[in-house]
Amino acid sequence: MIIEEMTRDACIEFLDRIHLGRLACERNRQPYVTPFYFACHLGLLYGFSTVGQKVSWMRANPLVCVEADEVINPQQWISVIAFGRYEELPAGPAHDAERRLAHRIVSQGSLWWEPGYAKTIVHGNERQLDLVYFRIHLGQISGHRASL
Repeated sequence: MIIEEMTRDACIEFLDRIHLGRLACERNRQPYVTPFYFACHLGLLYGFSTVGQKVSWMRANPLVCVEADEVINPQQWISVIAFGRYEELPAGPAHDAERRLAHRIVSQGSLWWEPGYAKTIVHGNERQLDLVYFRIHLGQISGHRASL
């Protein structure tokens, strides 16, 4: 097996075709990681969610980390890690074009609205489904590829 370091461009190309990753955020020195669906467009990651722990934490601290991988077998895989900054795209005229773009590119995936817009029960109560579109500005990116 050979493990190669990937270029930034190769990492972005990988993120262009992979749509499921893990999003890490931090609040009060406590990390939190959750799976999330995203779409990569012009070097930005777009996603959406409802208001919950992930969105609340990113509002408090917009510095995030994204990990995405593809494992074919133990000797053939790709793993990309990107540090970035969360930016919410709030409803209203100032962000309408960006929200339409986010909706258009995120909705190209199958079942794109799940799990972000599925009915959720938290502590016995149904969580309100207030839709939040966001994007992540990518900073430092690293990736590795293993092959035979």
